[in-house]
Amino acid sequence: MSIRIGFGFDVHQLSESRDFWLGGIKIPHNKGGLGHSDADVLVHVICDALLGAANLGDLGIHFPDTSSDFKNIDSKILLQKVMVLVREKGFEISNIDSTICLEKPKLSPHIPKMKEVLSECMKISIEDLSIKATTTEKLSFVGREEGVSAYATVLIDKI
Repeated sequence: MSIRIGFGFDVHQLSESRDFWLGGIKIPHNKGGLGHSDADVLVHVICDALLGAANLGDLGIHFPDTSSDFKNIDSKILLQKVMVLVREKGFEISNIDSTICLEKPKLSPHIPKMKEVLSECMKISIEDLSIKATTTEKLSFVGREEGVSAYATVLIDKI
């Protein structure tokens, strides 16, 4: 048995001109993530953590923001592609633990749907995906509602 741990971190600026995609779902809010893709910070950190655990580089290597192929792409598509790469190396997900840092809106009502959508996207048990949310108590760019950040840790197993 070979187990590996991966870690992901990402930040996106919030903009009034964008829809707010988080955890694979559109959340009602007056601001959304600014980025080349749909700027789904949670999906991005999960992708980076998975790629890191499998020693496959990072999201930017596989899906560069200089490519028009990925302009405004649904990040769940990127996650599905990452899962193919990870599984091609013979790994399966044991578990994912993630945290989103955001002042507003409150995320607890949306977390069950995020877990449902993302676990289905990755073809894993919903019990193997933890999504938590916190604020920064009005400190930093997150507290000033200028941006959103997220962290993820994954454990993968060689099958």
